Amino acid sequence: MQENGTIDVLAEDEADAVRLAKQYLSYFQGPVKDWSCADQRLLRRAIPENRLRVYDIRKVIGLIADEGSVLELRPRFGLAMVTAFIRVEGRPVGVFANNPQHLGGAIDSDASDKAARFLQLCEAFDIPVLSLSDTPGNMVGPEAEKTALIRHCSRLFVIGANLTVPIFSVILRKSYGLGAIAMTGGSYQGAMFTVSWPTGEFGGMGLEGSVKLGYRNELAAIEDPVARKAKFDEMVAAACARGKALSQAMRPSLDDVIDPADTRRWVLAGLKSLPPLPQRTEKKLRWIDSW
Repeated sequence: MQENGTIDVLAEDEADAVRLAKQYLSYFQGPVKDWSCADQRLLRRAIPENRLRVYDIRKVIGLIADEGSVLELRPRFGLAMVTAFIRVEGRPVGVFANNPQHLGGAIDSDASDKAARFLQLCEAFDIPVLSLSDTPGNMVGPEAEKTALIRHCSRLFVIGANLTVPIFSVILRKSYGLGAIAMTGGSYQGAMFTVSWPTGEFGGMGLEGSVKLGYRNELAAIEDPVARKAKFDEMVAAACARGKALSQAMRPSLDDVIDPADTRRWVLAGLKSLPPLPQRTEKKLRWIDSW
């Protein structure tokens, strides 16, 4: 049942179920006073220097969050996306993040549905959203298309663009294609702020793929395979330089390129800048997706 997304959180026994239920409900009841956090300088080493190496996004979330405050929902469904409630200095925050350990972080139908429903949940209870983005885009190919990919992935655009709760968008590494836009609520400017770590990369699609497609004839004209590979690597390096976060920061897409250790400070500043929550006498949303 975990694999098909039916179960949000699996408990070990009845006592654990009660504990988890209390923790789950606590995020909808406001901030708490007591908190602690990890040394934020550890975030500087959270992503490998080699841009092709994978890492554990859950460790990144755990470092940003208050210690012991992470509650992940549906961890074994929609594996390309991680959804979790956390706290930052006691304040509740909803996190949705790409998981580079599955499909390289590409957003498939299940991951999109998982994230879209989670955004509805955050909207219904006025919980701000933190997006941690590292995606080559939406999943592609015949097998993905059999799942009605465009119908599912469009949910992130529709729901994200209509949120009234703020999205704090942090680009960790890859920010390619429509999947990257979906992670920021419909546009880079749509988020309350969009910042990038220095490891950020930007482009219409994956850099290697864009070079293979855009310069296919030029590469095919080089008969020597060694020389062809050298030319390909040179073109990828040039594309990487153009798409690096520091280059992208010259455009209006990004608010800043930040020290990873300052991520939590940016999130906290966003939270402190929000107006007081309205005193609601009825539901904000009449319903969210039941599944």
